[in-house]
Amino acid sequence: MSRIGLLDDGVVYPTSDDQPMAESAIHRRCMIDVADTLELWFKRHGRDDVLVGSNNFLYYERGNPRAVVAPDVYVVVGAPAGLRDTYMLWNEPKGPDFVLEVTSKSTRRDDERRKRDVYAALGVKEYFLYDPRAEYLAPPLQGFRLRDGEYRLLPAVTALSNRGVSVASEVLGLELRDEREARRLRLHDRATGEDLLTHEEAEQARDEAERVWKEAERVRKEETAARRAAEARVAELEARLRVLEGVSEPPRAS
Repeated sequence: MSRIGLLDDGVVYPTSDDQPMAESAIHRRCMIDVADTLELWFKRHGRDDVLVGSNNFLYYERGNPRAVVAPDVYVVVGAPAGLRDTYMLWNEPKGPDFVLEVTSKSTRRDDERRKRDVYAALGVKEYFLYDPRAEYLAPPLQGFRLRDGEYRLLPAVTALSNRGVSVASEVLGLELRDEREARRLRLHDRATGEDLLTHEEAEQARDEAERVWKEAERVRKEETAARRAAEARVAELEARLRVLEGVSEPPRAS
């Protein structure tokens, strides 16, 4: 653990262990995408009472800085949204309701044993594991729900299109889908049939919408200018025609 930390009752609680955020770029992207997407989702629905955290220390025993886990992504329904250096359970309304660990062979033992036991003891309602490289977990996406103090496997549906699986989360009100070819998780709203955009995808969509709007505005201005030019030309021709009609009229005999 890092020496830098927060003080509580004279006890230092480190905010970092100076270790890499994730094992690989694939794992890191998955963590960031899911956390950012969930933040956008809850913000969009006006839920400022839902905290989405990612890769920060969660301390669960006051006075014991060794009683700590660092969930890859976690959601606390009933805690104010916002950034936290650490999540000290005794200073917060409650513990997490949902946890996702982006797992691998190197973290398998910790994810499937120690962390699982800690989350169950803390009353985390849903625990999801995602193995983006499909190194050991079959299927690579698995969800568990806490029942009578133990995690029970949630049903998974296989997608025929990409051989990935999807698992519904009751806590999130969303479906998690393994996009196997892309090796990433997609969040899906079954109520609307909408695939939720990641932060990057939302930015790209906004940029594309702005580009289309600007192009439409350019075309509109060109059409307006062309119409006005045509109207001016018609008016000019009509005026010339009136002049010609006036001079071409033969003189009358007296």
